[in-house]
Amino acid sequence: METTAIIWFVLIAVLWIGFIVLEGFDLGVGMRMLFATRDERERRVMLNTIGPVWDGNEVWLITAGAALFAAYPAWYASLFSVLYVPLTVALVGLILRAVSIEWRGKVHTARWRSMWTFGIGMGSLTAAFCIGAMLALTSLGLPIDANGDRVGGPFVWLGAEAVVGGLAVVGFSLAHSATFLGLKADGPIRERTSVFAARWSPVFLLPAAVWAVWVQIEHGGNVLSWAFVVLAVLGGGFGWLQARRRREGLAFTGYAAFGVFGVAAVFAGMFPKVLPSTVDPAFDLTVANAANSPYTLTVMTVVTVVALPIILGYQAWSYWIFRKRVTPGMIPDAHIVLPAILRDKESVER
Repeated sequence: METTAIIWFVLIAVLWIGFIVLEGFDLGVGMRMLFATRDERERRVMLNTIGPVWDGNEVWLITAGAALFAAYPAWYASLFSVLYVPLTVALVGLILRAVSIEWRGKVHTARWRSMWTFGIGMGSLTAAFCIGAMLALTSLGLPIDANGDRVGGPFVWLGAEAVVGGLAVVGFSLAHSATFLGLKADGPIRERTSVFAARWSPVFLLPAAVWAVWVQIEHGGNVLSWAFVVLAVLGGGFGWLQARRRREGLAFTGYAAFGVFGVAAVFAGMFPKVLPSTVDPAFDLTVANAANSPYTLTVMTVVTVVALPIILGYQAWSYWIFRKRVTPGMIPDAHIVLPAILRDKESVER
C-alpha cells in the first residue's frame, strides 16, 4: 500500500472533520432560526454570529469533494453515482440556504423575511441530513458491484444507515450551535441556547455516538478507532458538564472535540476500506485499489504542504477578527432604501 495513498486518506478525513465541526455550528444556527427566536432582532443576532464565517466554512466541503476526486477517483465515481439523489438534494439545500442568507435583508417586509428565514432553516436542515446520510453510507457500505456500479434502484441507499447518519449530523449541528451561540451571542439568545446545551445536547449527540460505534462493530474496529470513540465520549461529556456550569468557551471546546474524535473514529474504523460493498466483500473499494497514481498523489501532497498553512492561517485570522459577541444593541433598526426614481419623485414633491 502506497504511503501517499494513506496520507491522502488521512487528509480527506481531516477535511471532513473540518467541515463537520465548523460548518456544523452554522448549519445548526440556520436550523435554529426556525424555532429558537421570538422576534426579528433575535433572528438578526443569530444570523450575524455566522455572517462573517459561514461561506468560508463551506469551503471545507468543496475541498473535501475535490480531494476525493483527485486522490481517489474510483471512490468518488462510485459514491457520487450511487448517491446522486441525496447529493442533488444536499446541493439544493446548500443553494437555498446561501440565497436565503444573501436575500433575506433586501426587502423590509414581514412576508419577505419569513420566506427567507424558512429557506435558511430548511436549507440547513436538508443539507445537514443528506450529507450525514452520505457519510454514514460510505462508512457502512453501499450496494456496488465489481465495477463500482449501483446494484438496485435509485433509492436503494435509503435505510437505517442513512437515517442514523442524517440524524447524527443534524443532532450534532443543533448541539454544537447551542454552545456556539452561548459563546458568540448575548441577551435572550445566549440564555436560551445555554439552557439547551446543558439540558438536551446529550440526547442530540446520541445518533452520532451510535454511528461511530456501529462502524467499529461493522468493520471490527482497531485500537486507534476505539480510542477515538472513547475520546469523543469524553469530549462530549466534558462539554456537557461545562455547559451546565455556564462555561461557554469550554462547553464549545468539548462539543467540538466530540465532533473531531467522532469523525476520526469513523474513518479510522473503516480503514483500509473507503467504500464497502454490501453485495460482496470482494467488491470493496480500498485505499489500495481506489487511489490515483503515486505520482499524482505526490504532486498533490507537495501543493497541499505549501497551500494548506496559508488557507488555515487566513481562516484562523478571520475567526480572530470577528471574535467578539454579537449583542442585540449592535443590531440597527431595519431601513428601506428607495430606488433612485422614487427618491427623485420625493424630492420633486417636497
